[in-house]
Amino acid sequence: MKKLLLIVTGILLMLGSCSKQASNDNPLLTEWNTPFKVPPFEQVKLEHFTPAFEEAMKQHKAEMEVILSNPEAPTYENTVEASYYAGELLGRVAGVFGEFNSVNISDELQALAQEIYPKLSAHGDEIGLDPRFFERIKVVYENKDKYNLTAEQIFLLENDYKSFLRSGAALPEDKKEILKGINQELSSLTLHFSQNVLAEVNNFKLVITNKEDLSGLPESSIQAAAETAASDSIEGWVFTIQNPSMIPFLQYADNRELRKEIYDAYVNQGNHGDEYDNKEILKKILNLRVKRAKLLGYENHAAYKTENRMAQNPERVFNLLNQLWDGILPKVKEERAALQSMIDKEGANFKLEPQDWFYYTEKLRKEKYDLDESEVRPYFELENVRKGIFMVANKLYGITFTPIEGIPVPHPETTVYEVKEADGSHLALFFMDMHPRASKRGGAWCGSYREHHFDKEGKEVAPLVNNVLNVTRPTDDKPALLSIDEVETMFHEFGHALDGLFSETSYNAGYIAWDFVELPSQINEHWAFEPEVLKMYAKHYETGEIIPDELIEKLKASANFNQGFALTEVLAASLLDMKFHMMTEEDANLDVMKVEKEYMNEIGLIPEIYSRYRPTYFRHIMGGYDAGYYSYTWASVLDNDAFDAFKETSLFDQATAKSFRENVLANNGIKDAMEMYVAFRGREPQIDALLKSLGIQ
Repeated sequence: MKKLLLIVTGILLMLGSCSKQASNDNPLLTEWNTPFKVPPFEQVKLEHFTPAFEEAMKQHKAEMEVILSNPEAPTYENTVEASYYAGELLGRVAGVFGEFNSVNISDELQALAQEIYPKLSAHGDEIGLDPRFFERIKVVYENKDKYNLTAEQIFLLENDYKSFLRSGAALPEDKKEILKGINQELSSLTLHFSQNVLAEVNNFKLVITNKEDLSGLPESSIQAAAETAASDSIEGWVFTIQNPSMIPFLQYADNRELRKEIYDAYVNQGNHGDEYDNKEILKKILNLRVKRAKLLGYENHAAYKTENRMAQNPERVFNLLNQLWDGILPKVKEERAALQSMIDKEGANFKLEPQDWFYYTEKLRKEKYDLDESEVRPYFELENVRKGIFMVANKLYGITFTPIEGIPVPHPETTVYEVKEADGSHLALFFMDMHPRASKRGGAWCGSYREHHFDKEGKEVAPLVNNVLNVTRPTDDKPALLSIDEVETMFHEFGHALDGLFSETSYNAGYIAWDFVELPSQINEHWAFEPEVLKMYAKHYETGEIIPDELIEKLKASANFNQGFALTEVLAASLLDMKFHMMTEEDANLDVMKVEKEYMNEIGLIPEIYSRYRPTYFRHIMGGYDAGYYSYTWASVLDNDAFDAFKETSLFDQATAKSFRENVLANNGIKDAMEMYVAFRGREPQIDALLKSLGIQ
């Protein structure tokens, strides 16, 4: 998702000019003479990173020293703006390394990451906690009315000042040193946590050698499992806990014991007491976050994190989550009863358990709506879905997407598109990497190799935006046929991409309220299954037949089916995240699994459902969503209310789309979130549309 620049914490990825590079041999240290100045991914080798980071940090320190030792009185231009232009090389190197560490992962790269990220954290602290920097920013802030600043500059300056305070710039020197140590240790631990999860995913293989154990599975899943086995030189069929493999297995495999085996492996990632166990790591992380929050003057980490979001404090988060929790629990209990009734009707002598939910949900969907997801997949061929996403963007905003060759890519499976405005002018490049592999972390995300900004000479620099997903692969005789959830995920991540494509930030700097960040993605999901949109892209991969009205009606009728389960597992994860980060004191004896068990019992989570993410593989809270996983639910209030603006006009109303682009997407990160929303909607968001969509109002 759109990268949030925090000047005084983490890696300072600030763009600007840099001196002539020191080496002509290292592609990271030379001018990027590539099309559109895309990073030269294909030229970069592992050994290039360490010298590149060393040179980049050296240059950044030198650039910042010029700013901080300037004898002239601090001004916006010579301090704030100058700091944005410092560190271009560091931003470029860190961007390439971060991408490799997501999609080209190896043991050697992970070991290098464990060395580099703590150094980057220390580098960020060295600059951000330099008292001269804060003093200059403070002078500019206190005299901001004397400068002829734009609204964007005022917003950034005010948030820069707050960010310095939140990052410990006003602390005495001894406490700054403690804070630096905490930040470096957290950098190493969070990386280690994620690396362990990746190892768990890659290490688990459910090997099936008896064909009878494949009973119930669609042919596409069987074939994909056979190809996975062949690629690993294994006899039989191999299923993994990557979603494209695991979810169909849970939905269709008749063998209950095997469903339990694969699901247990999934929900116990990082919880096996071996070298990849994450319990102790998470305990250390939570305690360090408590220690840092207290050091900075906050009661707990949740109070620290929510302060600069729309929610403003943990109490408002809990108010929303509890309101929805109380409303959805009766619905999920009704769903449980319906599934148990189906089990009983079949004469099976067992009670519903977590590994059964997906399987009997599919059976019930078939019974209630005559809808089998395998019946829908042939209409959701990956390339057609991609075209559909592009067509929706074209009808809303007039932009076009054209495949382009000869662009460096981080992995051979990446495809690239040139994005143009309605008048044919260049807007951006858009990269897509769609399928799972062992060298790629799981999940789906949107990022950027370069964000929209203006350089020191005032020249506009176009963004480079990427979507990375892990959806079903093609097989030897079939293209990639997506599930309903995978289609929704594609629309979701593309909404984030539109946020980056339409950005009008002047600098590579911005402050996005984390609980606002999912609005662009979640509103885009609303178009995915609208009948008018389905007829644009949902075509049978063999016959070209447009999805029939009968099937569209089934999709529409079943749209809220199993919604209790879907929301319950998300809310459970959101509440668990907040629970962990409400700790007010360090706890050397913290048992994260015990906390989870006791808290889930306390809030009344039914035993047939696990939290979507359990403590030992909750990667979201390692990567920015700590005390923030609720953001998806908070944004649901926004996206349902915002989509009503289109329903009040028309699905592709261009005036409404223009307003959303100009007031929200263009300004995201450089304007207050509520101000943006009110400018678009004409009022503050209301929860009614969300409650109606959930059927709990």
